[in-house]
Amino acid sequence: MAHPAMSGSGTTADDDDPPLQTAVWRLRSRACWTDAAALLEPHASTDPAAALQRTSLLTERCLYTGTGWTDAEDALRTAEALAQDDIERGAAACERGYLAYASTQLGARDRADEASVALSRAAALLPPAAPGRPLLDFRRGLIAQNIAEAPQSARAAYRRAHAGATARGDALLLSFTWRHLASLALGEGELAEARHGFAESLRIREELGYLVGTAPALISLADAETGPEAARLRAEAGRLFRLLGGVPTWLAPRLEPPDPETVEAN
Repeated sequence: MAHPAMSGSGTTADDDDPPLQTAVWRLRSRACWTDAAALLEPHASTDPAAALQRTSLLTERCLYTGTGWTDAEDALRTAEALAQDDIERGAAACERGYLAYASTQLGARDRADEASVALSRAAALLPPAAPGRPLLDFRRGLIAQNIAEAPQSARAAYRRAHAGATARGDALLLSFTWRHLASLALGEGELAEARHGFAESLRIREELGYLVGTAPALISLADAETGPEAARLRAEAGRLFRLLGGVPTWLAPRLEPPDPETVEAN
């Protein structure tokens, strides 16, 4: 299995400094993206892989907190400038597309066109067997599902990403593909399929210790459950959300306690 610090970031497990990657992963998983990025900063001005990973960390901070856009953009420009071949340029384009997607989804600024163009450029640069191809497929699925509102295209992209992540042993990316395939199933009323996918996503994140992504996984599974089990999952999500200082911020409205009158009516 790929080192979990690398999973879903577009890089590989063939790293020269495993202790550094372990430290980066521990900070990332606990929502300490700035601290994790600081560990990579000494390398990020000259090493394309470090620059790309630092960009990925700061972009994830944007997506989970809605802040830090300038830092992520600066890191991305550095990664783009350091890219020396099509693989590195394609990976940087993939990060640009994801940052633009995050900005659009969180309402910071509508960059939907930029996201689509950047991911299309990444697809042109990255060959089918490139290490970053599964992550690119996943992100193209996000565009299809959440911006283009094309669920069938999204499902096809997620399935390609899922197959690629399975082949590469990218457990964290698998947790994302399971979750998003399940969300499509839930939207179509396929509860059993949705529960299975959400449960797999949660299991993987708990096994990896990806704490910052565990609360969203719990909420997703709760959406496919009813009664006491759904309430238990939401309560656990709320506990983790508070433990991590209120991230991801977009989860807050879904953790608000139900109206007392609604509870009495049930």
